[in-house]
Amino acid sequence: MVSGLEAVEPLTLLLVVAAGFAAGWVDAVVGGGGLIQLPALLAVPGITPVQALATNKMGSIFGTTTSALTYARRVRPDLATAIPMALVALAGAFGGAALATALPSRVFKPIILAAIVAVALFTVFRPQLGEYTNLRLKGRRHLAAACGLGAAIGFYDGLIGPGTGSFLVIALVSGMGYAFLEASAKAKIVNMATNLGALILFVPHGAVLWGLGLALGAANMLGGYTGARMAVARGNRFIRWVFLAVVAALAVKLGLDVWSENFA
Repeated sequence: MVSGLEAVEPLTLLLVVAAGFAAGWVDAVVGGGGLIQLPALLAVPGITPVQALATNKMGSIFGTTTSALTYARRVRPDLATAIPMALVALAGAFGGAALATALPSRVFKPIILAAIVAVALFTVFRPQLGEYTNLRLKGRRHLAAACGLGAAIGFYDGLIGPGTGSFLVIALVSGMGYAFLEASAKAKIVNMATNLGALILFVPHGAVLWGLGLALGAANMLGGYTGARMAVARGNRFIRWVFLAVVAALAVKLGLDVWSENFA
């Protein structure tokens, strides 16, 4: 079991930090940075799944906070929807994290793999969604739907994590009618809250590897700032293909892992 940063080999640390930067960049633009960062943490020799989940949250909260602030200044999302959604998502993430501490380690990779495949297929087959904001619900129904999505995705984020940002964007675009840029801005605010909700449980349990988590946090901040600015400036077409390439590579990697651990 890994107990601190000193137990991680320098090359492994470099690779994990590089994954943290890439995760922060991808997460800021289209969500799903955990699809890069969590598998990188799971590859650290001796780390447990719960340590990987907790340390992933510690690194991610720096990146999501940075990108949320960048979006708030440049896009000015509707906070009357985003803040209640974030508060409900925080509670959901706490509940998901509580369940995560009781799950056997072998269930994590298959669930992550299923999440990766689901996000990839949705992105491939629905490329035209999110060009314009055309809200499907108004008033209290809109807020209730947003909070329901926040609770469900927050629970998933606390339980598993990877793909949360992408699921948020997809739900806000396809379910509620937001354009991609507005959805991405709201998703970062909600994702920041879900990371915090999970950490409220993980930190007292001693599951966070602080040295590794803070190193990831610095890399996430830089990636999140760079990615949020690029998203605002360039839109989603180029980033969409980069995201699909990353997801495809991770799906192959985790698929091979699941096969070798369960069927080989």
